[in-house]
Amino acid sequence: MRGRRRKGMSFDRNFDKWSLAGRQRERRGQEMKMPILARLVAAGAMLAACAGTAPAQAPKPWKHGIIAPKADAGFLLMAAKRGFAEREGLKLELLEVKDDQIGLKALLAGELDSYEGGAQGAIAAGVRGGDVKIMGCHWVVVPHGIMVKAGIEKMEDLKGKAIAVSAPGSFPDMLARLALAKFNIAPSDVRLAAVGGDRDRYTALVGGVVDAAVVSNEYLPLPSSKNLKMLLEGKDALPNFLRICMFSSGKVLAQRREDAIRYLSAQSKALRYALSHRDETIGLTAEATDAKPEDPRPAFVFDDAVKVGAIAPGLPLPMDKLAWMQGQMVELGQIPKAGDLAKMVNTDIRAQAVERTGK
Repeated sequence: MRGRRRKGMSFDRNFDKWSLAGRQRERRGQEMKMPILARLVAAGAMLAACAGTAPAQAPKPWKHGIIAPKADAGFLLMAAKRGFAEREGLKLELLEVKDDQIGLKALLAGELDSYEGGAQGAIAAGVRGGDVKIMGCHWVVVPHGIMVKAGIEKMEDLKGKAIAVSAPGSFPDMLARLALAKFNIAPSDVRLAAVGGDRDRYTALVGGVVDAAVVSNEYLPLPSSKNLKMLLEGKDALPNFLRICMFSSGKVLAQRREDAIRYLSAQSKALRYALSHRDETIGLTAEATDAKPEDPRPAFVFDDAVKVGAIAPGLPLPMDKLAWMQGQMVELGQIPKAGDLAKMVNTDIRAQAVERTGK
């Protein structure tokens, strides 16, 4: 009977052995699969991390011309100096010039992608067939005026006197001529001296080289101005005069349309930011001009610009004011006849930029 086995015993034992062996094989299989799975997961994580940390595409260079920084620099340099251009994928390379003539020549020569200055320069170039397009205007109120030395009490007192302006056809030159015309004073009744930039003209006035000068009101709070006064303020005498607009060329706008839209978007956002961040804007002005902490001009210009609504982040294209300026240029003999302003502006770039900024 020793050889006899209970029925089912062999099956049960074999079943137990097979079950145990099966479970062992299954565990070994799982153990072999787990490292492979872990490696795959780790590799995927590494790829995702690499993709997330891959360097962004380098910003595209955009060459922009600007008048040499003064106490208004915080507004005009915000896009370039505080990352607004970079966030639009552009690197603003700034070229500082002394007056509009130099800036426009650089633009027409293809040395710049854009320039910001007086609209009168762009109009003059457009009338003469130059490839200049006005994209938008951002400083729409004139901060300049005619500052005079002691003893000059009214505009008529300027007859026979020397007035410091800039190059013929420039903003200071045009402002002086329009102001004289408003008071029926012929340019031949005074001596218009092309002295240079604002600082040069102010220095000439303080030094007694000239009797009057077209300068920004930023010089009013300086101690050196205690014996000087602003005889006529441009914003009152010439309310339709646009101080600064942004230009490009038709060629650039055709070849780099997307970049131009990004450029205007950066400027719009930067100006809006500057208006709402007084201390930072004043600080940028001081940084750009090496102004000392006690210099009152950066704060004066900021507060004055906000007070009179000089800054327009929406970059408007006020065709009525451009038409007025062109008409005045014809009367002054700066251009032979009026041109087609519709061909001197580009509304599409601005419209796209404004849509993107949500304003």
